[in-house]
Amino acid sequence: MRDFRRLWLSGAISGIGSWLLVVAIPFHVFALTGSAVATGLTLALEALPPLLIGPWAGALLNRWDLARAMWIADLVSAAAVGLILTADHDRIWPIYVAILLENTATTVFRPAARALLPAVVGTGKELARANAINAGTGSAIRLAAPPLGALLLAGPGIEFVLAVDIASYLLSAAIIATVRTRRHPTTGEPPRALEGLRAAIEHRALRGILIGQTAFLTANAGLTALLVPFTVDRLHAPGYVVGYLISGLGAGYLAGAALSTTAARLLGTRELLTLTQLATAAAFFGLFNAPNIPVAIAAAALIGLPGSILLITAQTTIQRAAPPEILPGVGAIFFAADSLALLIGALAAPTATLALGLPLTLNILAALAVGAAGVTLLVVPRHPAHLLPVRKQPRAKG
Repeated sequence: MRDFRRLWLSGAISGIGSWLLVVAIPFHVFALTGSAVATGLTLALEALPPLLIGPWAGALLNRWDLARAMWIADLVSAAAVGLILTADHDRIWPIYVAILLENTATTVFRPAARALLPAVVGTGKELARANAINAGTGSAIRLAAPPLGALLLAGPGIEFVLAVDIASYLLSAAIIATVRTRRHPTTGEPPRALEGLRAAIEHRALRGILIGQTAFLTANAGLTALLVPFTVDRLHAPGYVVGYLISGLGAGYLAGAALSTTAARLLGTRELLTLTQLATAAAFFGLFNAPNIPVAIAAAALIGLPGSILLITAQTTIQRAAPPEILPGVGAIFFAADSLALLIGALAAPTATLALGLPLTLNILAALAVGAAGVTLLVVPRHPAHLLPVRKQPRAKG
């Protein structure tokens, strides 16, 4: 488990720096421009690299040494964050270039990390436990890093926050470079950009999870996009109360990560995915119909608990079911689908509120999340044999 500890440590360190930027970058852009449109553009740019180049990056990762790809991606991210330091009131474009570069590196790093994990811990019980540990760590960072970023912005300032993020990427790269486990790259055939998509479509379990999760995450993205208007217009609370809701969500994620391995022992994959989507959707209704702030915070925690189990279960199943030699490519397809869901939900939800109003739109999106649970029940196979990996067949030479 030596290599797993190093992977975990590098992910935790770089994760702290990344979540500091979640607060710092929108604040910095708005401080420089005073424009809500310019600030919103920073969020849209984050989704573009996984969607546009993710399949190609995944195909290349099938042929690369994954640990090397990860530490190179960390170095690119550090350089990208450094580029932000050159921006000012008259030169905002370096921030946009930096966002594209950093998220391009992340498009390489994330599928590589998830594909390397089974090589380090295996595909048995240790894999589910490792995913739960990573999810719990990520939840704790999500809970603590944004308010810490706000404090650092109010104190030392944006330059200090950026310096911390650069240091976190450099330290993460140094740690990953010491990982000994290698998932040897495949050789021979040239990489195919849609190789991961082909595998995801042909494998029943992967296809089912891709369809069900994309539908669910689209509804989730729409609800997330309306969280601030809900807080201000429905709860009649100041905008900073969103931070309390996010903290409640993070607490729920921590609890869910701790319970995920027990839940996986009690229920089959299809049943667990369906029930956690359904429970999360029910908590959506509770949150967006909450009469006051305490009830809303409690509902946010109830979203996080099954939501964490849902994400861990889906990720573990993908790692077990995908052919190992093309797991990075399959992972990149799922990241691209997540980005597509984010874009659709984030664009469609505010538009729907103009025609339907905020309360009705929120409840329709929650109902769509319930529908996604029904889709998952129909499309994810029940039989365990369909959850096993299918080895890629060699193509005939002609």
